[in-house]
Amino acid sequence: MRTVKALRVFVAASWIALFAAPWVPAHASTSSTKKKDDAKARRIAKREAAEKTLERMAIIDRKVMIPMRDGKRMSADIYRPKHAKGKVPVIFWRTPYNTNYWDVTQKAPGPYLEQAVTAVRHGYAFALVSERGQFFSEGTYDILGAPTTDGSDEIKWLASRPWSNGKIGTMGCSSSAEWQLGVVARNDPAYTTFNVQGFGAGVGRVGPYYEQGNWFRGGAYRMLFTEWLYYEQNPLRPMFPHNMSQADRIRAAKMYDLQPHYLDVDWEKAFWHLPVRDIIKHYGGPPGIYADHMPVATGGDMIDRTPNDPAWYKGGLWNDSMPIKKPGLWFMSWYDVSVSPNLAAYNFVRRTAPKPVANEQYAVIAPSLHCAYSLSKKHTKIGQLDVGDARFDYDKLIYAWFDHFLKGEHNGILKKQPKVMYYLLGKNVWMHAETWPPAGTTQRTFYLRSGDKASDGTLSASTVIKDLPDRFTYDPADPVGTHGGCCIGKFKQWGAVDQTPYENRKDVLVYQTAPFKKTMVATGPIDVTLYVSSDARDTDFTYKVMDVYPDGKAYNLTSNIQRMRYRNGYNKPPVWMKPGEVYEVRFQPSDIADAFLPGHRLRVEISSSDFPRFDRNLNTGGNNETGTHWVVAHNAVHHDARYPSSITFTVLPKTTVDSKH
Repeated sequence: MRTVKALRVFVAASWIALFAAPWVPAHASTSSTKKKDDAKARRIAKREAAEKTLERMAIIDRKVMIPMRDGKRMSADIYRPKHAKGKVPVIFWRTPYNTNYWDVTQKAPGPYLEQAVTAVRHGYAFALVSERGQFFSEGTYDILGAPTTDGSDEIKWLASRPWSNGKIGTMGCSSSAEWQLGVVARNDPAYTTFNVQGFGAGVGRVGPYYEQGNWFRGGAYRMLFTEWLYYEQNPLRPMFPHNMSQADRIRAAKMYDLQPHYLDVDWEKAFWHLPVRDIIKHYGGPPGIYADHMPVATGGDMIDRTPNDPAWYKGGLWNDSMPIKKPGLWFMSWYDVSVSPNLAAYNFVRRTAPKPVANEQYAVIAPSLHCAYSLSKKHTKIGQLDVGDARFDYDKLIYAWFDHFLKGEHNGILKKQPKVMYYLLGKNVWMHAETWPPAGTTQRTFYLRSGDKASDGTLSASTVIKDLPDRFTYDPADPVGTHGGCCIGKFKQWGAVDQTPYENRKDVLVYQTAPFKKTMVATGPIDVTLYVSSDARDTDFTYKVMDVYPDGKAYNLTSNIQRMRYRNGYNKPPVWMKPGEVYEVRFQPSDIADAFLPGHRLRVEISSSDFPRFDRNLNTGGNNETGTHWVVAHNAVHHDARYPSSITFTVLPKTTVDSKH
């Protein structure tokens, strides 16, 4: 074989704020003083306009301290309708990011004020709360591990206010969504409904997924957290006296910028540092939960944990031992960090909740990057790919949802909105379904093949009796780079990216179909089974699925990784490879919705690295986060009747697509 190398959904309060500035080549200059000054002036003008609107229509109560059961207090800014007739429901948004109205140096308060304006206009109080250990909130911060009791205490406090009607709905994206599922599972009476957006970091374990808040995929560490925690773990922040008055807190908020100012780090270089455990320390970051023991329920030391470490179950992550019994509106996106565990969580609740509640779970799966729902337009671009007119009125849906559940309005939203609304790439249309995957799907399997007479690997409807394995060398000093996808620094372009410039490597195996004569509509999970061997004790295998356009460009749809030591399960002891033995490895399912149109091809790449999205397997069988030495692995993918390596798609009949969009 030859190898070939909306609601104005809050974008800023998410990883996208930290990582996903518009992509430019690393050498391009984007930081001139004039541009910074102009941007700051625009932020100030926007902030002041929103503030004037709120002053006209809302009662503004900032730096209110909400007591927790352990004596700590969380800081809240509360905006409620000035001319409300009677008590009002509350929309509750919690965030680890800077919400200080008076600090524009770090882009605060960003669109938070716009969210408040929208909520108040719709007749809601809007409670913006800083997470434990962030800014004016007390306690110690613990990403993915904040106590679920904090959410309960905050909800009970908000429901008990004399102006509250006792009904609370939550909303938010990314870090403002990840805490919601764990809290809603506590089933507090006042917690009426939730809207989670881009919430993968709140899902710990569900079904076959042990991602623990996106920390892992297939047992490999997702390195975005190294960069994210460098800026967010913040244990050295200044703290104010417990008895400080609200008036003095407001004065302090006007005088001090509590946002840490770290040294500039070249993350494209920093991710190469070994050991991974020491990256934050090496680049001047303070101690914190990433690599140090901390006084939090989970204990910190996050980089030392394995995928089923007991510490993951001591904090705020939701997992499938925690029933959810509240109506939910779930927003996901195809190019987000982890759509498949999110869909698994959604399906789990629909399957296990009491029937009335199960019927009140609705999902929207958008064609967008992480928390970028509102950026959809007539020609929506996801990375390099134009996916058509993906506009949708998220604002209208969310407030119709809240009006129904928090105000008791009979607006028919549960009948108007499909249970599952998803965007079908390729066709570039919104689709409606009652389930995920949609009813009427079948399975279509493609087998990996290559032979002496083949110039490239192929994907075929059948296997062959005999075929030669495809061999390649994986060197951790020269891993396959990450291109496209989600959430790995400003130095990489996110979304759909043409992969052909990166395929001309000896460690990238490529398999593809002939051009399709009829449309294949893949809507649901992809299941990949490989038969592999290696001379290393442990190594990784990766795959990437692409839609190849008639012009030859190959756009990534999804990718996956499996660390071989965990191939028998994450709740079992690790297992090691032996030279000469062939092992079956089944990847966790990965969901897509794409129509492979006539003239297009399906292409699959296989390798052993995807860096820096995932940490490099050093191939030693040791700890990849504390190790500094590696060995080169000689890996192989086997495919014949005995070892039927394959990829199986969930396929929807084209006639169903034509009738339902």
